[in-house]
Parts: sequence; structure tokens; C-alpha cells
Amino acid sequence: MNRAKRTQTEPLQVQLLREGIVESVHQVQAVVCDSKGRVLMSAGDPNTPTFIRSALKPFQALALLDTGSLDRFGLNDRDLALMCGSHQGTVEHARQAFNILWRCDVDPSALQCPIPTGKRSPLEHNCSGKHAGMLAVCQQQGWSLNDYTRKKHPVQQLVLAKVAELLHLPPAELMMAQDDCGVPTLLLTLGQMGTLYAQLASGDHVDMEQVVRAMTYHPHLVGGEGTFDTELMRLSGGQVISKAGAEGIQCMAFIGEGLGLAIKVTDGARRAKYGAAIVLLQQLGWVSGTALDSLSEQFMEIDLIKRLDVLGDLTLL
Repeated sequence: MNRAKRTQTEPLQVQLLREGIVESVHQVQAVVCDSKGRVLMSAGDPNTPTFIRSALKPFQALALLDTGSLDRFGLNDRDLALMCGSHQGTVEHARQAFNILWRCDVDPSALQCPIPTGKRSPLEHNCSGKHAGMLAVCQQQGWSLNDYTRKKHPVQQLVLAKVAELLHLPPAELMMAQDDCGVPTLLLTLGQMGTLYAQLASGDHVDMEQVVRAMTYHPHLVGGEGTFDTELMRLSGGQVISKAGAEGIQCMAFIGEGLGLAIKVTDGARRAKYGAAIVLLQQLGWVSGTALDSLSEQFMEIDLIKRLDVLGDLTLL
């Protein structure tokens, strides 16, 4: 029984203070789940539906493992980490995306992610790793390359079926919608997101263990220097896996414990999700005090006269 259906707690509030005076307030909902889908702690409503956005990438990358595409083309953990990431489009990131395509004999012109403003190639888009991975699966399976972003394309249906399997749902119950990069994302509840991340870090699935290893061994390919995901995975010593999504989504998991944390900022503010994430990581005891201090210095301090303050905490259900 999912106790979240009959128990709802108060959401967190993240305040932006200017010289001690509240200037803005953001509402944040968060949930901690185990790998069996049980809601253990919450702030707000765990059944809130929202798009998982780029936090879906580690599960989209499972398609390469399920089909054997990773081994078929001699791809490695660096390639897998980039497929799971929302990177910065640096030369290193673009070269890694090119490596994926080169190994599976797909021309970069097949990428359907946009060319970022001020850049020259879709390889520099922060989703190029995900797109390259999907093209690798299509090449392995003999599926068409020119429409791989369509919801009905076999590679997208493969992702949908995998997520539905993990959530013990019929695929028809999950709604797909196009993300900004052109590839579909999914409408899920916060509890479902927390459950997926709990499963990712539970150690019960060989393929997901490989995804976790790739992300924690190569965190700079998941985000990049100075990004929250990269810094958290580095500072936690690989104990916490982290993946951001647009519009206030942040998903994390404690590796080996089978616990997942999903956060949604109602108004989509990025600064609020980082503040909430740091406070919740402290409450859960997932990272050391030294790591928390470093994260706070980087992501809680807005500038010299403004700072974030988080009110509330997770409630045990």
C-alpha cells in the first residue's frame, strides 16, 4: 500500500534573502522512496505529476545495454556517462559524443538535437550524448535513423517499455511529451521518480550498476566543471548519484541503500532546487559535513548580499 495516497505533508519553502529580508519564496516538493516503490519520507505530495525531463537520461541509456549495442560497438563507461549527462558542450564533451557516432558508423548530421546558440555543431548540445546513444541503438537494431525522436519510433518505445517495467505499469499508462531537445520525456509522479532512482542505486540490476559506475567514475561527463551533479558525485566519493532535469527537477540516490530522492520546485527555479537538495542531503546524512560545506559555498550563496534559506524538512511517513 502506498501511504502517500492518504498522507500529505507540507512542502518546503526556499527563500531568497537580500540583507536578511525575504525577497522571493519558492515552493519545493520532495520524496524519498525505496526500490520497492514505498514512500518513506516526503515534503508535499508524492503523487504530484510532473515531467522528469533530463533526469530520465540514465534510464534512456539502459536501451544500449538491453540491446547489446554498447558491447557491439566497443563503447565504454565514458560514452555511457555522456549518454546519461546534460553536459556543457566543451571540446571534451563534443569529442566524446563524436566517438559514440564514429564507433557505430553514424554521421554526426544524423543528430537531431539543436545547435546551441553561439555553437557550430549539435555535438555541442547538452543532450548530444543521449541522442548519439539512441542512434547507436538504431544502428544496432536496423531501425531508421531519420525519425528516432518520434514517440512511436522503436527506440522510444523501448525506453517507454523499460521504465514501465521498472514501475510495474503497462506502458500505455505512461504519457510521453517532447523535451526541448526533441526526444520524448515522461510524465511521472515524484514518487515514481524516487522509485526509479532507488532502483538505479540498489545494486539489484547488473545493467543499472553499470550506469551508476559510469556516472560516478566520470562525473565530469555527466555535467561538467562547476555543475551540481558533477560536484555532488565527486564530493560524495561516489556514494550519491545525481541527475538534474529542467524546470526544477533534481533526482538523487544513495548507492547500495536502495533509496531515491526526487525534488520538484513548483515554479521551476534552479537556484531553489539546489538549496533544497543540500538541506535534504544533510538531513538524510548521505554526504559528509565537509562535502556539504563545499556544496553550500558553491550553490547556496547567490552573491554577497543575497543568500538562500530553506524552511521545513522531510517528514517520515
